[in-house]
Amino acid sequence: MSVAAATALVCALGLSAVPETAYAAPGEPGPAPGPGGGSGGGATGGQSLEQVHQEVEGLYRKAESATDAYNLAREKQTRQEKAILKIARAVVKAQKEMAGLRKRAGAMARAQYRGGGMPAEARLFLNGDPGDFLDGVTLARKGEQATHGLIGRLERTQEALDRYADSASQEWERLDRSRAKKASAKKEILRKLARAQRLESRLAKDERERLRRLEEDKARGAQAKWLDTGILRELGSDATAMGGRAVDFARAQLGKDYVWGAVGPDTYDCSGLTQRAWSAAGRAIPRTSQEQWRLLPKVSTKAMRPGDLIIYFRDASHVGMYVGSGAMIHAPRPGRQVTVAGAGSMPILGVVRPDAR
Repeated sequence: MSVAAATALVCALGLSAVPETAYAAPGEPGPAPGPGGGSGGGATGGQSLEQVHQEVEGLYRKAESATDAYNLAREKQTRQEKAILKIARAVVKAQKEMAGLRKRAGAMARAQYRGGGMPAEARLFLNGDPGDFLDGVTLARKGEQATHGLIGRLERTQEALDRYADSASQEWERLDRSRAKKASAKKEILRKLARAQRLESRLAKDERERLRRLEEDKARGAQAKWLDTGILRELGSDATAMGGRAVDFARAQLGKDYVWGAVGPDTYDCSGLTQRAWSAAGRAIPRTSQEQWRLLPKVSTKAMRPGDLIIYFRDASHVGMYVGSGAMIHAPRPGRQVTVAGAGSMPILGVVRPDAR
């Protein structure tokens, strides 16, 4: 059995692969400080490790939610920049056409001037030759049609230029709004990440390890509760060919660091990992977990099969990939690595299937 498969089995069973470590339960005092004063509550400013855990996790969850807002604003900005570029190209084309039409109109005006300013119809009736008269009728009609066609094209081209100007103005306004939203979201993300990292940095080394074990313990408890429902008997075990390729890609990223906003190949955030995995499988999916939840086909959790994406929390702020045996692979948060975890270790919002037909 491979390491990844063994780890998945451990997660699915809700068991711990490491020995238990004591930590302060909610409302209980922490252990007494060791010889170096490392295990006490001084580094946490009087908070229990449980309180630190709750605050740190809350900050990371909020940062992850804001990250989706940031990524969505960034995608909108990219689309709007492309739309503005497309409009600009259309304006250049229309301006060239307008210049050509004006040149033709000028040539027609000069021809009329050389004819003494007399309308073509008047010159036609003054012609005494019947053959020339008939030929002149045909030419006059063609000339009239050409004049009307030119005037119509000039009007339509000018209307198109006016529309382009309005569209460009609207797109610039949307672009400004997207930029403002992106800047605001990034500021909020960095503020929350910095706050969480400051909290963790104040912990002594052994306290940071106990915090990690506390996170694992809570995840195991949630996973065990989820498995107690009997859901493992109902879950699918066979991936499609495309889903299998996505799972293989995700497994190959195990151990790589979580980095905010990263989409590989060396670091990932949660939705960056799932997007790249499905891209490697041959299917393009949205960048953010919220957009993955909104746009991809939804399936019942009980019908989940390897390769499906599990969306977590009510705001769809986290995503992992189901890999079978009740386990999933995800990029958890800053300071952690891409890992295998229990599929039920966090509150499940729902499941989406990128290769659903």
